Amino acid sequence: MAAESFEAADIQKFIDHIRASAMSAQPGDMFDGAGLNDTWRRPEPQLLPVPATVRGFRIRIDLQRTKPPVWRRIEVPGDILLPQLHEVIQTAMGWTDSHLHRFRTSSDRNAPEFLTQFDLDEGDEGTLEDAVRLDQVIADEGDRLWYDYDFGDNWQHVLHVEKILATPPPAPVCVGGKLACPPEDCGGVWGYSELADWVRNDYEDALRPEVFDSAEEGRAWLPDGWHPAAFDIDKTNELIAAVTAEPIPVVEELESLLELARSRGARGLRNALAHPAASGGTDVTTDEAADLTEPFRVLLDVVGDGVTLTGAGYLKPAAVEQIAHRTGITEWWIGKANREDLTWPVWELRATARALGLVSVRKGRIAPTQAIAKHRDDPQAILRHITGRLPLGTTPAERHAGWMALAAVANETPAELWEESISELLFDLGWRDREDPYRAPSPDSPTLDALHLLAGAMRANWRPQGVNTAVAAIARAAIRA
Repeated sequence: MAAESFEAADIQKFIDHIRASAMSAQPGDMFDGAGLNDTWRRPEPQLLPVPATVRGFRIRIDLQRTKPPVWRRIEVPGDILLPQLHEVIQTAMGWTDSHLHRFRTSSDRNAPEFLTQFDLDEGDEGTLEDAVRLDQVIADEGDRLWYDYDFGDNWQHVLHVEKILATPPPAPVCVGGKLACPPEDCGGVWGYSELADWVRNDYEDALRPEVFDSAEEGRAWLPDGWHPAAFDIDKTNELIAAVTAEPIPVVEELESLLELARSRGARGLRNALAHPAASGGTDVTTDEAADLTEPFRVLLDVVGDGVTLTGAGYLKPAAVEQIAHRTGITEWWIGKANREDLTWPVWELRATARALGLVSVRKGRIAPTQAIAKHRDDPQAILRHITGRLPLGTTPAERHAGWMALAAVANETPAELWEESISELLFDLGWRDREDPYRAPSPDSPTLDALHLLAGAMRANWRPQGVNTAVAAIARAAIRA
């Protein structure tokens, strides 16, 4: 955050305190800083009592020092917690929550402020924002609250209470605003002003910010379609509804990962679980079950009551050829598809079926497990068994990747975007690429392999496309409490 100047009265107060401390000090305690700490310690914010009745607030948010001003008007219930208010501010303004933030209760140099979990993890002491309601900080028309974001670019916002609402809104809503949010990391108010002038004047080269070597570079850096005059209130409210929606109830292990993501200030997993599609149904029709389980049922049919593997532990060529033909692999596979070690889709199918507990390998033979032997002709029974085994894996890496795969698929993410979405969610949990700590990790996991197979990967050259609502239903069934 930008350095702030000391006023003469403050400096004189500091000098007087030093003189008094020096005159009263005893040998050995000249460097005791307790008195100075008391003098300059930041005061704690003073909270108002929780009101007996929840009211609403109409608040205008002004991004300070922007000319013309960038502002939004929101209506929120008084019992909204500060972390949720932070999300509403971010979304209403148009920020991406890529940096730290801080609420403070005045504009004074040493203003009382609320800490985030990040601050506490860094060793700071003070009042955590997590359990503080808005109506414990503001109460009347004219009250103000300050919100700082990105301590490098130093975006400072003032929240001004315009009206008290006797009936609080059922959910936060934006009711007005003007001008686009500055692009992230644009260099603060000064950088934003340069960019805005350049874009308003149709990218006139004489006004091009010096940070860009060319107009092409500058236009490529700007967010798609960004114009300083643009503000879409309908789109803004769609986004606010998405970020304020409550996540669906999920099983305990996934809930613990949701808490981990929250503690890291990441919203990706929460948004995935709060997506409207994540609340969809979990039922799968008989025809859908037959389609989803087809490759597994082919494998079960080929192995029958059990077949002997080769000396190296692979399926025999005749079995490999039959599986490849019946599952559609031969329609796109280059080669004879008669050796399991040279036909990786067949190997993947067997490995996944074994991980799911559909088949077992003992004493050189592969056979259906006892749990599935009586149901290998029942697609619904097989699908229930598969769902009950998800996610797969025993290590934290496999389990976390598995849960993120299920979360991404549950909200009907198109199959071509599964891997990207899973990597982003894993990054939010703290996982990184093994070779580059600044890159998101690989999305690969046994669970993702199973989902690919359910989505028809063996007939689609391992590249399923679009939304498979039946696979999404299976994912939802696996993650819900």
